[in-house]
Order: sequence, then structure tokens, then C-alpha cells
Amino acid sequence: MKDRQRAPALSPRRRRLSLIVIGCLLAGSTAAALGQPGAQERRYTVAFANLTEEPGVTLEGTGFTGREVRESFVLASRRLSIDLVFYDNQRDAARALANAEDAIARKVDLYVQYHRDEPSNAVIADRLKAAGIPVLAVNYPVPAAPLYTVDNLAAGRIAGDALGQFGTRAWRNLPLATVIIGALAAQDDRIPERVQGVMEGLRRHLPTARVIMLDTQGDPSRVAPLLGRVLAAQPSAKILIAATDDATALASKSVLEATGRLADAGIVSHGVDRSVHGGMNERKEIDPSNRGSVLIGSVAFFLDRYGYDILPLALRMLRGEGVPPRTTTRHILITAANVFVEYPPYDMN
Repeated sequence: MKDRQRAPALSPRRRRLSLIVIGCLLAGSTAAALGQPGAQERRYTVAFANLTEEPGVTLEGTGFTGREVRESFVLASRRLSIDLVFYDNQRDAARALANAEDAIARKVDLYVQYHRDEPSNAVIADRLKAAGIPVLAVNYPVPAAPLYTVDNLAAGRIAGDALGQFGTRAWRNLPLATVIIGALAAQDDRIPERVQGVMEGLRRHLPTARVIMLDTQGDPSRVAPLLGRVLAAQPSAKILIAATDDATALASKSVLEATGRLADAGIVSHGVDRSVHGGMNERKEIDPSNRGSVLIGSVAFFLDRYGYDILPLALRMLRGEGVPPRTTTRHILITAANVFVEYPPYDMN
């Protein structure tokens, strides 16, 4: 019997290449079987009903607008298996209900609701539940829906803590005047919670300090007369200022500059909008080259990145994974030391 003809042996290089190809095929089939990132995932339609996109209207007691929130969803969705449908609730209950009805007619897979009105949120929750559409709430509760929200109390504590630390480190044993200034009574934006947090943070370092409350009612033009009177009454004191928002912080800085008191003050703010971190070619109030600024820092609210936080939660809900009943914004103090970590120059245009 003749010997059977043997196939020529593969070279070591071709053998390695064959093993790589086989490994890739096995990995792809395993990923498909397990539903892992290598697999082809179905696309979901997610509706986002924004609080308002009216030009010039800012959100949550910060300098951010609804259009910036919407843009963050557009950018974040590019790397996810999500198609977006956008609505503008216009801060109006009837409009919010009409938007939800339209989303039900479109048969969206999930509804993200950003709306303040509690009664209409309850009605919308019932309508969406009847249609089998899950809801994810933003900043204001919707019955039986997970909530993504800012944490004004925690943000205020961060600001108060930073301001108190600065005062005790820079001006120990010197006379101090402590001021909280801004729209102090703005319940819709939950600014009283922010003020309470500032007080708690300050008390950790300055337990006996008398805090002067200056309510601008949300009007930065009121900063000059209110703060001016305090400065005139405290000619030899160092001034610690907690501003509830960046616009108020910058107005306070202008008053200090006009009265020749910049060297006597330190300011901590809330928000970190573009007026503070700047754009690619814009002036940056918080900047590594501006370490002597009277604005020590501002607590980040990241409304311009909401999409990056909220859409992954939505995707987990759609995949049937558990999500916490309440997820809060990652509030951190932005200073000259870390501003380019959170807002790199190449990401500012």
C-alpha cells in the first residue's frame, strides 16, 4: 500500500497567523452568545424631554442653559447604541404632557423626563407606565422612576469647606467677615439647600464666625450695593465670600476690585460654567497661570456633561440591569490646580 500523501507542514509564522484567526472567530462568537461589547447590539430609541431650551434661561441656579444640556446628549449618544428624540418641556405642564403623548405614539424605548412640576410628572408617569415605557427622571422626581440629580447640599458643603480652609490657613487670628451672596431664597433651584451646605462646611473650620446673608434675588446688578455696604462696614476685615453661582462670584470680584479690596478677599462659587473655565480662545477666570485670582475655585455641576452620565443609566435600564433609585452628580471643587484635568484646553471650543 502506498503511503498517503501528507499535506505540507505550515511554517511557524503561518501557524501563528492561523491560531490568531481562529482565536478571533471564537472570541466573536462567544461575545455574540454572551451579549458582550463585541456583539451586535440592538439600537434603542430614547426620548429626552428637556426642562427648557429658551435662550438665556439658565438651569439649576448655574450659568448652564438647556441647549448645553441637549448638546451633551447629542455628543454622548455618538458612542452608544441609542437614537435620540428631543422634546422641550418649556417649563410648562401642558407642553410636558403633550411631549410624553407624542413619545408614546412614537413607541420610544425609554423616556428621560426633566420637568419641575410634580402633579404633571405623576400624570406622565401613569401614561408612560400604561404604554410600557420606562422613565428616568432628571433633577425632579417622577413616581417609580430612578432619579439622576444634582446634590445642592453636598455641593454647598464642598464650597463652605474650601472657603473655611482658606480663611484659617491664610488669615489665622485676623478679623474675618463671612458672606454668602446670591439668589438665597430660590426654591425652584433648591438654592436654600446649597446655602445650608455652605454653612455646614464653614462651621467645620470657623465655628464662631458670623455669616452675613446677602440675597440678590438672582440679579447680579444687586451685588454692588449689597456687598459694597458690607465692605464699607468692615474696613479692616478679611472677607470670605461664598457665591451661589458664577455670575454672582464674578460680580463680587468686580466690586472688590472697584473698592481696592482684592487683597482682602477670597471667593468660592458654584457651577463652573464657561464664564469661569472659559473656552479655547476665551478668558479663563480659573487658570493655572492665574493662581493669584481672588476666585479660589468653583464647585462643578457638570450640566454640560449630563448626557455622559444619564444615557449610560438609560442603557442599563433598557438592558434589564438594576440602577440605583437615586444617582447624584459628581460635585468637585475646580481650582487652578485641576481645571485643565476636568476642562482640558483642547476640549473647550
